[in-house]
Amino acid sequence: MTATTAPAVPLRSSARTWFSALAVWAWLGLAIQFVLSSTGMYPSDPTKPSAYGWNPAGIEGLVPRVIDFFSYFTIWSNIAVAVVATMLALRPDRDSRWFRAVRLSALLMISVTGLVYGVLLAGLADLQGWEVLANFFIHQTVPLLAILVFVVAGPRGWIDWPTIGRATVLPLVWAGYALVRGAVIGAYPYFFLDVAVLGYGRVLLNLVGVLLLGLVIALLLWAVDRWLTRRAAR
Repeated sequence: MTATTAPAVPLRSSARTWFSALAVWAWLGLAIQFVLSSTGMYPSDPTKPSAYGWNPAGIEGLVPRVIDFFSYFTIWSNIAVAVVATMLALRPDRDSRWFRAVRLSALLMISVTGLVYGVLLAGLADLQGWEVLANFFIHQTVPLLAILVFVVAGPRGWIDWPTIGRATVLPLVWAGYALVRGAVIGAYPYFFLDVAVLGYGRVLLNLVGVLLLGLVIALLLWAVDRWLTRRAAR
């Protein structure tokens, strides 16, 4: 389906290289974290039963460890970045209404990942060995590289109000999934989503706060995109 929003500014000749570099970096970080998480190489030491990580050691805990891995917002955001970057690397001129939304969603989610980790979670992390390297990828450099690639390579002219609205679908799906899974297994991925401790009212307020943070980021990206688009059109 062809996008009906404003046409994008033509891509720079180096865009494919930037998208490829981002894709490789994001997939590499995900691969390292997946191996560490699925094998239980560094056993989790959760402070309360309502946090992820209370899984049996060895092969018995493999399935729940893998499910936990794919249940973190951090992983969803890194996968979104990796998939979008891969698709743009394979076909830089790819464009549709929903692809624009997914690309913006990936930018918003990875930005929130970097900010929330840096502000709220970094001080709580007890990282060991290879976990330090995985964290360097998925929480630190992928967010920075994703924004850098957005600034340097674009695509430009892809952000407007309808796109911002559609970009909220993926994070809202994750939030719904995390709460439903948490209600079933009694455990949650992050302390600010821990319904067992905070209750649904506080958790929903926390989610609204994160959503507002995402909206602020979207508006900032829109402003930067418009400025860069005007510069490219000169």
